[in-house]
Amino acid sequence: MENLVEIVKKFAIEGDIKDIKPLGNGLINDTYKVTTKGNGDDYVLQRINNAVFTDVDLLQSNIEAVTRHIRKKLEACGEKDIKRRVLRFIPLKSEGEKLDVLISENPKTYYFDGQKYWRVSVFIQDAYTYETVDPHYSEMAGEAFGNFEAMLADIPDKLGETIPDFHNMELRLRQLVQAARDDKAGRLHEDDHSESQELHKILSEIDKYGEEMCKAEQLHREGKLPKRICHCDTKVNNMMFDEDGNVLCVIDLDTVMPSFVFSDFGDFLRTAANPVAEDSPELDKVDFDMNIFKAFSRGYIKGTKPFLTPIEKENLPYAACLFPFMQAVRFFADYINGDTYYKIKYPEHNLVRTRNQMRLFESAMSKAQQMKDWIASLG
Repeated sequence: MENLVEIVKKFAIEGDIKDIKPLGNGLINDTYKVTTKGNGDDYVLQRINNAVFTDVDLLQSNIEAVTRHIRKKLEACGEKDIKRRVLRFIPLKSEGEKLDVLISENPKTYYFDGQKYWRVSVFIQDAYTYETVDPHYSEMAGEAFGNFEAMLADIPDKLGETIPDFHNMELRLRQLVQAARDDKAGRLHEDDHSESQELHKILSEIDKYGEEMCKAEQLHREGKLPKRICHCDTKVNNMMFDEDGNVLCVIDLDTVMPSFVFSDFGDFLRTAANPVAEDSPELDKVDFDMNIFKAFSRGYIKGTKPFLTPIEKENLPYAACLFPFMQAVRFFADYINGDTYYKIKYPEHNLVRTRNQMRLFESAMSKAQQMKDWIASLG
């Protein structure tokens, strides 16, 4: 803890540190709650995983621009609870204990200790996260993430991609083609003929839909589909709620970057509309839940009403199909490569994930017309 205290003291926090304890169970960053003495603010200390986010300066620059812009929007509309409605990151102290914030318009909000990167934000009091995925919370998520995008539609800052080509379907297909060509783990030509046949069948199915699933990149090249500032990690537990169950703000902003709106729409449904986990081997239970789709899309279209174009809106069913397809491609490429990216618990883990996501994709595709009809009915 002593080392963590010294790190926190690098930042311009108010109050004296009382305690530092682990917070949450995040998979990417190490997170701690910093409790201070008295009635002042508490804080959140995070170690930024620079193996995932390799350009920390860009990462924090994006987050600062986004939170600054949202704060101005909230102030302009007279919001009284701004401290709980948008994250606030603390600047570093400068030499001689003077605050960077006093001598620079853009003080750094991260600290590099020679090995690791750290940041500190204000802890949001009396706020909660939920893991529940049902129609009620899905509609709230849709509206919250839609509002988030709407607030950032006119952001003057130019944001960069914290994970370049994160949701680029064309790139993911090229990676799969390269994996199949190299066959580093020899899985496409194993002695087990039945498994080899299955793998080639999956490749054939992916190839069958590949061009169709690259529609977003093609529309963008034609100048018909804009890139927006999107969250790119839309999950129910990436929202904070107040004690009455109302959404306070969107959190976990590391992946906020330019992308198609399909990223926020499709990625939420990929996990929320599947009644089983993405690695469940019970394929008969995999299904695309239209109740979740209807609730989320109702909220999302309400939130994005100020800016969503007709071509974005009419292609939301495509987005719902795209993301399980993209994830299947990523899992399958990793399986062929010998499981070098995703953590696995057993040898066929990535293959099981692939089967699951392909089944979800097939289910979503079979309901594409229902989705189109529903979107059209929302006006």
